[in-house]
Amino acid sequence: MTALYMIIGTLVALGVLVTFHEFGHFWVARRCGVKVLRFSVGFGTPLLRWHDRQGTEFVVAAIPLGGYVKMLDEREGEVPPALVGQSFNRKSVRQRIAIVAAGPIANFLLAIVFFWILAMLGTQQIRPVIGAVEPDSLAASAGLVAGQEIVSVDGKPTSGWSAVNLQLVRRLGESGTLQVGVRDEGASAERQLQIKLDSWLKGADEPDPIQSLGLRPWRPALEPVLAEIDAKGPAAAAGLKTGDRLLALDGVALKDWQQLVDSVRARPEAKVMLRVERDGAALEVPVTLARKGEGRASGGYLGAGVKGGEWPASMLREVSYGPLEAVGEGLSRTWNMSVLTLESLKKMLF
Repeated sequence: MTALYMIIGTLVALGVLVTFHEFGHFWVARRCGVKVLRFSVGFGTPLLRWHDRQGTEFVVAAIPLGGYVKMLDEREGEVPPALVGQSFNRKSVRQRIAIVAAGPIANFLLAIVFFWILAMLGTQQIRPVIGAVEPDSLAASAGLVAGQEIVSVDGKPTSGWSAVNLQLVRRLGESGTLQVGVRDEGASAERQLQIKLDSWLKGADEPDPIQSLGLRPWRPALEPVLAEIDAKGPAAAAGLKTGDRLLALDGVALKDWQQLVDSVRARPEAKVMLRVERDGAALEVPVTLARKGEGRASGGYLGAGVKGGEWPASMLREVSYGPLEAVGEGLSRTWNMSVLTLESLKKMLF
């Protein structure tokens, strides 16, 4: 069902983008005196069709993978003498440029409106507090430690982990200095730390900027009590059941679920011994871990999960804007996403 929802959602989003894009061409063409013959959303067999007073045919077609606006043009066929003045090719260079550019501009304006609405609705974000720093990592070398809150990256404020990730993505494949502003636990002052980059994650298939720096976001501790089992995973094959409390892995006591996750990921296809508490009795359960993922993203897999924990109010942040403030935020987000897209394309080509 999840895949079906994703497909439907993608088609709806694509339909909206295409409609606004083509409407931009249509609206400006009409204002420039060009006769629009057809406005089509989708390709293939028409599902809906109607005409307006000016003779434009509107079509909703069966294949929602694009659309087009067909205008009167002498280069595409004979035009009656009475309509020659309404041909696209007879308009001035400025008018033709305006008509062609209207589609992308319409999408740009749609993005601003979308981000404006999101800014007014507000979001609940998780404060970017560091939970752990891997030894000998880039973050550790720069002096980042657990408990610090990342308040800026390269001078850009970061209200949540999504903002941190966005700023890090902009530096993929680069060399140089990454400026990270942090606030120590219990402190009010911000200080700047520097992370040295050298062709950072260049060519990586599935880059994870936060993890590659050696950072692990803070999360509430989860008890290692199994709440779900993958019927085809190693846990089910070993006889583990929901409700089992995992006490130790190869003799090492387990304090929380994340400790187990880290140990399992580091040992793909290994044979391990789990100490389990079930109905008050302790059991020793041998498990052969599987491997999941490919390349650098691969790791050990147990095939079990636990219930999510509740986030304390102190770790959550409500971010919202008034109608006027949201306009600036919408413009800023649209610009940043546009620049990020262009920068990413440039890095892929050069």
